[in-house]
Amino acid sequence: MTDTAPLYDGPLPLRIGIDVGGTKIEGLALDRAGRERARRRVPAIRGDYAGTVAAITDLVGWLEQAAGAAGTVGVGIPGAVSPATGLVKNANSTWLIGHPMGRDLSDALCRPVRLANDADCFALSEATDGAGAGVRVVFGIILGTGVGGGLVVDGRTVSGPNAIGGEWGHNPLPWPTNAERPGPACFCGRRGCIETFLCGPALADDHARATGEHVDAATVAARAADGDPTAGATLARYADRLARATATLINMLDPDVVVLGGGLSNIAMLYQAVPALWPRWVFSDSVATALRPPVHGDSSGVRGAAWLWPAAVPA
Repeated sequence: MTDTAPLYDGPLPLRIGIDVGGTKIEGLALDRAGRERARRRVPAIRGDYAGTVAAITDLVGWLEQAAGAAGTVGVGIPGAVSPATGLVKNANSTWLIGHPMGRDLSDALCRPVRLANDADCFALSEATDGAGAGVRVVFGIILGTGVGGGLVVDGRTVSGPNAIGGEWGHNPLPWPTNAERPGPACFCGRRGCIETFLCGPALADDHARATGEHVDAATVAARAADGDPTAGATLARYADRLARATATLINMLDPDVVVLGGGLSNIAMLYQAVPALWPRWVFSDSVATALRPPVHGDSSGVRGAAWLWPAAVPA
């Protein structure tokens, strides 16, 4: 969090959440009771850091005007803020890296702003009143333009001293086959990261390598659901890789629930296929962990960002 001179004094009526994605920026305003007062999506300003800050600032202004009140602001980003420098790191939206985004947004909005990893925000939302409500340990996964992970224990996100808690997507794909080595190149500079196998573009690329046909992940999933055998084979490979990758989470963290988010979380077959494969890889005689879709869909991230200020008052 970065503080600046506040524009507003006293408690603020709203909690505003902003979710910065690879293709869109979503904003949501909640009242004190958690009811939605305003919502809007705008296209992401790809490759333009200053444009991204301006778009978020304008979106907050629009939400406050639409809701008729001011709010605290929490922002979920596809990366993390370095505890050492205060600058954004590890973002697959690479134009954010190396910038003091928290400070710049605080200056632009004239109030403190809290930043968190978008997968942490997603996990917090689903652990609070979604697919992980009522259990102790929830791991949230975003399968979209990139792959993110967030860990919530007893209702609190676990970020860690390096601000990389849950950065599961930048571990290597476990138990790789010969065909999977050394793996695709990743923006982080390594090869074979989980993200390079499980993000949406990776699923589409895998299908193209197998068939020579270039279609997006949603098209592959739709064709598989209609019985197309080549699309079905692509999804079977994807499910196997997701099962191996999530098995390592279970072996390390033993979560009660793993919740999938992002566009690929809409592939219904994953919720049966992946747990059926877990016994091969999980170091246990049985696997009680549940794999669930998000209750709040692709709005969970923005809801979690709003809840970075749980009391709806200035810190």
